[in-house]
Amino acid sequence: MTKEEVCARYGIPPEVLDECERWGLCDAAKAVMEGWRYDGHDLEVLGMVLTLHDAGFEPDDVETYLRLALEGPATRAKRLRMLDGRRAATLAAMHELEERLQKIDHLRYGTRREDGDATRKGRIA
Repeated sequence: MTKEEVCARYGIPPEVLDECERWGLCDAAKAVMEGWRYDGHDLEVLGMVLTLHDAGFEPDDVETYLRLALEGPATRAKRLRMLDGRRAATLAAMHELEERLQKIDHLRYGTRREDGDATRKGRIA
């Protein structure tokens, strides 16, 4: 499959394909006269790249993770540490957003009560 076909059929942004080409991770992709050709293995790698990007990994971390994955089971512990780190960061961000949401809800509650509570007139809610 050509780069354009992969982009169109699987919705993979061209920048992701460029990253993989730059990293040399789509080693089955062959440079031919009309451009790069991708096979099934390459599509698996590209799928993992998209998943890692969607999970919040930075491009350098995506490359590191994929290189480790291609090395095989011996790198399992390192990959799990990377995943655990991303999970912890995501969880921390979720907690921060929950706290923001609670503050917004508190302000909404106070704002709604303004209309029905004449004693609060002139106070900041």
